[in-house]
Amino acid sequence: MTTLALDLGNTALKYGVFTAVGLQESGVLAAPSQLRDLWEHHQPQHAILASVATEAEAQPWLGELSSVLRHILPLRPGFTPVPLSNAYATPHTLGADRLAGAVGAAHLRPGQPTLILDAGTALKFDLVTADGTYHGGSIGPGLRMRLRALHTFTGRLPLVELPEPGAAVQLIGDSTASSLLSGVLNGVVAEVNGLVAEYRHRYPGLGLVLTGGDAPYLQPHLAPVVGLIFVVPELVLLGLDRILRHNVDR
Repeated sequence: MTTLALDLGNTALKYGVFTAVGLQESGVLAAPSQLRDLWEHHQPQHAILASVATEAEAQPWLGELSSVLRHILPLRPGFTPVPLSNAYATPHTLGADRLAGAVGAAHLRPGQPTLILDAGTALKFDLVTADGTYHGGSIGPGLRMRLRALHTFTGRLPLVELPEPGAAVQLIGDSTASSLLSGVLNGVVAEVNGLVAEYRHRYPGLGLVLTGGDAPYLQPHLAPVVGLIFVVPELVLLGLDRILRHNVDR
């Protein structure tokens, strides 16, 4: 069975084409009309759409998708069955991307406690315990959001762009721009390492799965624990496919 997983985020729509052996193709679509070309090339039997966008922003994609595909599953946390127990106090308010990422991580590390760090527009932590229960986590501003906020909510601080991943960032900034980068990048690294250490203290054997567009900025600076850090760029798409197959097989 060929399936199509779609993740409509704050800035783009990511897609993944899956078969029984796993992910075959992934990418980013710029316009709903591209869905028809994607369907004609792969002809998936089922599709799943997760969205953190508004209903108005998601509707053109859903409309185009429904014109070429009959079996579409919109992921609605709290209502759509998933292969995890959900202990979130308000499951219907949970972001679809967070839930899909948790499902994907639990599939990669069955029976093991796992912390998911999604470094994108927001910086999100999510915990799945060894018994396959999703508990929640935390949401904070991402790297670019922090830089933008410093520019927007002050009178004279400039808007600074992130350097290339792997570029050296000064600890002691000797200009306004380098001070901003130090505060944001080094501050986030310290924040992440502190939170990961606290989670690992509470959950021995905890593994960390890192995903999101800004993951390359963080991965080199995470406190090393051999065998317990995994970088999975397509984690949300993997989780969406697992949720879709869980529902098709019911």
